[in-house]
Amino acid sequence: MKSARFISYSNSSLSGRKIRTIVVSSVVSLSLVGCFGGSNVQYGDATAVETTTTEFGSTDLQQIAGKMVDSLLTFPPIVEVTNQRRPVMFVDTIKNKTSEHIDTESVTDTISNKVLRSGKFRFVDMTKVESVKKQMDFQSDSGMVNESTAVNMGRQIGAEYMMYGNLSSIVKRGGGVKDVYYKFTLKVMHLETGVVEWSDEKEIRKTKKKSMFGF
Repeated sequence: MKSARFISYSNSSLSGRKIRTIVVSSVVSLSLVGCFGGSNVQYGDATAVETTTTEFGSTDLQQIAGKMVDSLLTFPPIVEVTNQRRPVMFVDTIKNKTSEHIDTESVTDTISNKVLRSGKFRFVDMTKVESVKKQMDFQSDSGMVNESTAVNMGRQIGAEYMMYGNLSSIVKRGGGVKDVYYKFTLKVMHLETGVVEWSDEKEIRKTKKKSMFGF
């Protein structure tokens, strides 16, 4: 009887080991499939509404840019000025007052591109001042550039207007709902007088219900 119990115990132990080996092998196989399996990459519509999260996204950027450009170019005093000439403007940094890491430069790039392509304004790029100065110094001081082709110093056109603004947000949670409110404000100032010639804002609200896995 003792030997029979020993054989039964040994068989059970071997069966358990086999089961564990099969389970481990299955997990490893599934992991390998996940790591080395094929992927399905597709192109989507860049202008389609993005509803993946409540965080600032491409749809927000496009809505803000569209609203700001339309508002600026149809504002009567701006229309009056730009009907006569193409003023020069520079874009200052947009302050990010939200708790998110948002590339506000991408927002102003989109806005300035649309305004420039409208043919109503011209822009000077203040982010490239040091690079321009370095190249002009090279042309004038290195002795390696033909003087007849070198760019003359002191000929750049000064900006007449400055575009600036900020992006802020309010985030609230309660009753299983997350509510995010964004406000983007943009202004254009006449540099010589210090007068704000135009200002507008775009408000965006997003809500998301809490799922079983949380927000």
